[in-house]
Amino acid sequence: MGRAVMAVDATFREASAQPRVEQLPLSHVSIELGHLYMEDYAAGIDGLRANFQRVAPWVEAARRACQQSIGDRRSRISTCFLVDDYFGPFGSPRLIVPDLIRAAADAGLEIDYLGRESGCASADGVPVAQLVEDQLVVEPAPTTDGSRPPATEVGWLSNGQRSPVPGQGGAMGVISQWKPPVENAANRHSIFVDVELWDEKYDSARTWSCPFLASVWQLLRLGMLRNLGEGVAVPQPRPDELPERWDELPALLKLNPSAAPFSAYRTFSVLANRFLPVEHAVRTILGQVNVTGVVAAQVAERADREGVTLPPELVERIEYAFVYSGSSQHWH
Repeated sequence: MGRAVMAVDATFREASAQPRVEQLPLSHVSIELGHLYMEDYAAGIDGLRANFQRVAPWVEAARRACQQSIGDRRSRISTCFLVDDYFGPFGSPRLIVPDLIRAAADAGLEIDYLGRESGCASADGVPVAQLVEDQLVVEPAPTTDGSRPPATEVGWLSNGQRSPVPGQGGAMGVISQWKPPVENAANRHSIFVDVELWDEKYDSARTWSCPFLASVWQLLRLGMLRNLGEGVAVPQPRPDELPERWDELPALLKLNPSAAPFSAYRTFSVLANRFLPVEHAVRTILGQVNVTGVVAAQVAERADREGVTLPPELVERIEYAFVYSGSSQHWH
């Protein structure tokens, strides 16, 4: 009616088309103070104390390295400890958790977060391990013929081309000869790894392997997992009274109220040397996990804003110190 008209160009989208992806608080580094099997607790608090005394020098070295990498800024460092409650019940958290805290303190350490390995399989009703399996993008070997079922069907994941099975094959009945396995992108000589992700030996129920659960643990520590855009295995405060059973505890327990965030840009784990092959398998798995793009971008952008150098590959954000444990080998 003679007045200026402002044109509005609006685009409408379904609310569910772009779900919000939660950003998690991040420390500079997450230091794992250990991962013991149920047999390791048989030595009581003295055995736990000896473990933390072996770990302490490496923790101090990791703290110094972190501080040097970020310069004059204040470092954010959190510690964690993983309890193996997945492959069989043992002890009581009411007794073991206080022993862990006291043994760590005797070595000058503090456990900020206590994780349960069962929480790497399922936490708060979320099938965490399944989330990770759904993000596997298996790297095909250059000469693969597709004859082997995918990892999600057979439960095995490799870092290259497996040896063919000798025998008759093809329409002409040609006898195939044995060939060695070949690592993808090998550095002159191959180091071939074939990792079992899970099995179904008991009542057809899937049992996740130790390397796969350890891979989930690393992804949680790196802040890389979401379920419908929300964080999973979110740290919960320590209850006033610890329960008798591990499955009555949260998947991730925050023992230190003033701790830096659980997840971090990088992880550093001090483990017994018996874990070296397990962690080699972990790196093989993580090298074939395709993290949700939005989550990866969030972390990369935040690192850039903080001036933190972050390797693009997840496995390059993970570091270890393997120490002599003085105990026998235990395997799941």
